[in-house]
Amino acid sequence: MPQIKPDAFENLGDFDTDTDILLDVSHVGMKFKIPSERIDNLKEFCIKLVKGQLHYTSFVALKNVTFQVRRGESIGLIGRNGAGKSTLLKIISGIIEPTAGYVKTRGNIVPLLKLGAGFDYNATGKENVFLNGAMLGFSRREMKKKYDSIVEFAELEKFMNVPLKNYSQGMISRLGFAIAVDVNPDVLLIDEILAVGDAVFQKKCAEKIDELRKNGTTFIVVSHSTSQILRLCQNAIYLKDGNVVQYGTAKEVVEAYQKDCA
Repeated sequence: MPQIKPDAFENLGDFDTDTDILLDVSHVGMKFKIPSERIDNLKEFCIKLVKGQLHYTSFVALKNVTFQVRRGESIGLIGRNGAGKSTLLKIISGIIEPTAGYVKTRGNIVPLLKLGAGFDYNATGKENVFLNGAMLGFSRREMKKKYDSIVEFAELEKFMNVPLKNYSQGMISRLGFAIAVDVNPDVLLIDEILAVGDAVFQKKCAEKIDELRKNGTTFIVVSHSTSQILRLCQNAIYLKDGNVVQYGTAKEVVEAYQKDCA
């Protein structure tokens, strides 16, 4: 198994005084409780709960994960399924709380974990633009200024007054991506969602991400595509069974990961 370099994390800065640090992940751990037996219905669950007969086993998803990300940096997270990559992004985005350690963030953190998450499917595309903007901390006035460019990028001009329940999954994904990249994120969290729409729109998404990266947007990218990690990321972290087993340049970490998988 690859090992962390001894000096990999010894030059960590002080988040509270160094404003160039946008993300500080310190000794983060995550443990889930999993029912040790199958419960088929709510009544059975309630009876066992009242009688104290519920039993759980623990699953450790992350163990002592520590790293920092600076302004304009791009970091890839690689590892096999179940390594803890998506769990880590959910913790960073604030969707779930770690059971150990802490995460400090600075600036506008925008998660692209599941395109279309948080949408109201009974509301129109237009209404959802403002709803998502509010969830990301933007006022209605601010979103009005962004609205036309969001619609143009998503290529959904004819459908913005249609309820999302009548959209295809591809249309929902395009709208979600367009909103996320148009709100000027300081940090963009990307989890296996770059295959949006058809080939032409995928190319458009890739070009937009390249533009954001060149303009200084910070990225944390989860992908099973090592070529994608090499193209988008300067550095990378290899997670295995919830542990950081390699940290370094994207090239170094991808090579270590591929060797370990061989």
